[in-house]
Amino acid sequence: MPAVDVLRLPSFAWYFTARSVSWLGTSMVGVALAFAVLEIGDATALAQVLAARTVALCPCLLLGGAVGDRFSRRLVLQVSHALTAATQGAAAYLLITGQAEVWHILVLESLNGAVSAFTMPAMQGIIPQVVPRSALQQANSLVAFSRNGLFVLGPTLGALLVVTAGAGWALAIDAATYLVALACLARLRLPHRPPTGEPTTMLQELKEGWGAVRSRRWLWVVVVVFGVLNAIHTGAWSVLGPVVASSDPHLGAHGWGLVVSAEAVGTVLITVLWLRVPLRRPLLVGMAGITAFALPLTMLGLQAEVWPLLAAAVLGGIGIGIETFGVGWNLALTDQIPEHLLSRVSAYDMLGGFVAMPIGQLTFGWRGTRHDPHAVLLWSAAAYAAIGLATLLVKDVRDLRCDPAPSGTPPA
Repeated sequence: MPAVDVLRLPSFAWYFTARSVSWLGTSMVGVALAFAVLEIGDATALAQVLAARTVALCPCLLLGGAVGDRFSRRLVLQVSHALTAATQGAAAYLLITGQAEVWHILVLESLNGAVSAFTMPAMQGIIPQVVPRSALQQANSLVAFSRNGLFVLGPTLGALLVVTAGAGWALAIDAATYLVALACLARLRLPHRPPTGEPTTMLQELKEGWGAVRSRRWLWVVVVVFGVLNAIHTGAWSVLGPVVASSDPHLGAHGWGLVVSAEAVGTVLITVLWLRVPLRRPLLVGMAGITAFALPLTMLGLQAEVWPLLAAAVLGGIGIGIETFGVGWNLALTDQIPEHLLSRVSAYDMLGGFVAMPIGQLTFGWRGTRHDPHAVLLWSAAAYAAIGLATLLVKDVRDLRCDPAPSGTPPA
C-alpha cells in the first residue's frame, strides 16, 4: 500500500492527526523547559528536573502497558492527554506569572512523566489495530515523518519564544495541543478486541508480556543496549548540550534551538527514504545508523562553530534512533509481536530504555559542574559509537527479517 493511501483509512487518519497536533507543542518544550530551569537554577537543577520526570515514568510503565492491553487504548489516551494538558498548563501559568521555583517544575514534570507511562504503550499498540500488516512500515514511517517535521520547526520556535515572550508560553501551547488531540481521539474508532482467555489478572498479564520479551533474544539485547545509549544521550546531549550552549557566545538559546532543529532535519530526510524502501533487516540497518549520533556529540565537544555543528546534527539525525533505528525498531515490534501483547512488550522496552536515563542525567549534570564538559562530551561520543556497533555482534539482531504480508491482509 502506498504511504499516502494509509491516510485514507479513517481511524489511522484521526490517530495520525492526534499525534501530530500533540507533537507540535511537545517539540517546543524540550528547549523551552531547559532554558526556563536554567533561568531559575543551574545545570544540577536542570538534571534534577529531567531525571524527576523519568524517575516518575519508569515505575508506572509496566502498569501502563498492562492497562493499554486490557482496556480501550483510545480511552487510555484520552485520560492521559487531559492530565498532560493540566500539568503543562500549571507549569506554564507559574512560569508566565513569574512564580515558578525549581521544585514547582520538578513536581509538575514528575506528574507529567507518570502520565506518559500510560500514553506511550497505548500509542504503540494502536497502529496494528488500524492498518493492514502490509502497511505497517508505511504507517510507522508516516508517523515518524510527521514527528520529525514538527521537531524541525519546534525547537527553533521554542527558542524564539524563550527569548521573546518567555518559556512559559511554549508550555502553554503544549497544553493546548493536547486538548486539540483529545478532540481528535474522540473520532478514533478501534476494532473490538476479543478476550484472549487466561491469564486474567494484571500480574499474570505482565508475566505473559515478560515471557514474550525474554523469549526473543533480539528484543531484550536491544532493550539493554538502549538503556546505556539513552543514559549517554540524555546526559550528554540534553543536559550538557544546553549548558555548553548557554556559555558559548556563538550558540546561546537560539543557536541551540537551531542545532536541535537541524537534528530533526536529518530525521525527516531519512524518513522519506523509509516511506518508499522496504526495511527487510531493520535492526541491522538501525543499529548501524544509530552510531551516527556520535558525530554531533564529537563536534559539540570540540567547540565547533555553529555551521559545522548544524551539519553534524543533520547527519546525526539521519542515523539517530529517532529515525533510521526508530522506524526499524517500531516495524520489528509491530511485525513480530502479537497485537494483544504489544502494549505490554512496549512497556518493557520503554522501561529498559528509560531506567538508566535519570542516572545519566544526574551523572552528567554533576560532571558538567566539576569537569570540563567538552572532554566529557568527547568520551561520551566514543562510548556511544562503540556500544552501538558492538550490538551487531549478536546474530539475532543482525539477521532479524521483516517481510510484509500480502497486500490484502487485514488489520489485527
